Amino acid sequence: MAMLWSPLKLMEFTRLGISDVLLIRPGLFEDERGAFMEVYQARKFAEAGIALPFVQDNQSRSRRSVLRGLHYQIRQPQGKLVRVLSGEVFDVAVDLRRPSPTFGQWASAILSSENHLMLWVPPGFAHGFYVVSEWAEIGYKATDFYAPKWERTLRWDDLALGIPWPLAAGASPIVSPKDATGATLDQCEVYDWAGFPPEAPQP
Repeated sequence: MAMLWSPLKLMEFTRLGISDVLLIRPGLFEDERGAFMEVYQARKFAEAGIALPFVQDNQSRSRRSVLRGLHYQIRQPQGKLVRVLSGEVFDVAVDLRRPSPTFGQWASAILSSENHLMLWVPPGFAHGFYVVSEWAEIGYKATDFYAPKWERTLRWDDLALGIPWPLAAGASPIVSPKDATGATLDQCEVYDWAGFPPEAPQP
């Protein structure tokens, strides 16, 4: 019996409206047995401008209408490589680097276990997502360690941001008490960095 197969599709990096935020399509190979994906390759990522080492992997599971974010660490800023393992989310990155020409602007993408897309959220950005499927499981790699004392929250519904969250009709998102009381863009702590990238994290 002849095997049905497709050649390995090359990993693709696409710059979104904010050039430092990248939408990544993994390399994919499919045949009659199933599929194989190359989701990370250090040389290819470095060529695309993602050279910081990853030091921590996190995973979360959320039900429909859960909104998490917008989170960032004002010190030990984390770059995040976000991927959906099951379900679908609306994923958002907000530029909080005051010297940046795109300060206060945001980029978004639909990430799902069907489209296999990943989002690179650089250090200096707030990150959040909204679950549009019944359940969603999210995995992400981080370039610095979790530091609760430096964690900050940018308010998800700040009118100055104007993010068009795809909320279920007539339903408010499910948010944590901390996220519900996040700071607005004009009140939150931001990054006054002179240059990038930040130094490599220390254990």
